[in-house]
Amino acid sequence: MTDENTAYQKLIRVIIIEDNPYMREGWSTILDFNSNISVRNTYGSCEEALELENFMHVDVVLLDIGLPGMDGTEGVKELLEINPKLAVVMATVFEDSKHIFEALRNGAIGYLIKKVSPAELVNAVIAAHRGGSPMSPTIARKVISSFNSRGNRSKNYNLSERESEILQLLGEGNSYAAIAKIIYLSVDGVGYHIRNIYRKLQVNNKSEAVAKGISEGLIDLE
Repeated sequence: MTDENTAYQKLIRVIIIEDNPYMREGWSTILDFNSNISVRNTYGSCEEALELENFMHVDVVLLDIGLPGMDGTEGVKELLEINPKLAVVMATVFEDSKHIFEALRNGAIGYLIKKVSPAELVNAVIAAHRGGSPMSPTIARKVISSFNSRGNRSKNYNLSERESEILQLLGEGNSYAAIAKIIYLSVDGVGYHIRNIYRKLQVNNKSEAVAKGISEGLIDLE
């Protein structure tokens, strides 16, 4: 029994919140087919999920935006108040900048469009769990375009050499713990530098920092 519990804890525990039952079933089937992922439950609304689910035992949430009642952009904040360690990935038909940035500002770490392929969906969940910021290419382009349109490209952000190194590693999808091992620094030390990066770039979370880093040429994608 202990071995089974230990094995279960190593799985990426996923909750799906999506009002379309066919979409819920499809995503659940795709993700459960992967041996590293376990879909704990699926819900048709944020209210239902918040009432019935214990989010302290969840790793990743796939969250739709256009939900009945509380929409996904509000739901992100509610979920993260319960468990700040959750990796919330938005999955939606909305591709406009307003929804994208509202979700990211509220704490979402990724943004996928619903026509994402099965392989992309699985990879996004795994990347989110590992500390990455999965984003569909069309969404990433909109984020970058939005930052470019603000005319900040020539701005000097005064990142230190260490901060630039950490921002690059964030852009490559590394978690705090992975960065700490790579640069031989404590996780708390990495967190300190990342807070400085957020302040200097004037962003609120990792997704925004990575998007801005790419748009400003601070992250090398080669």
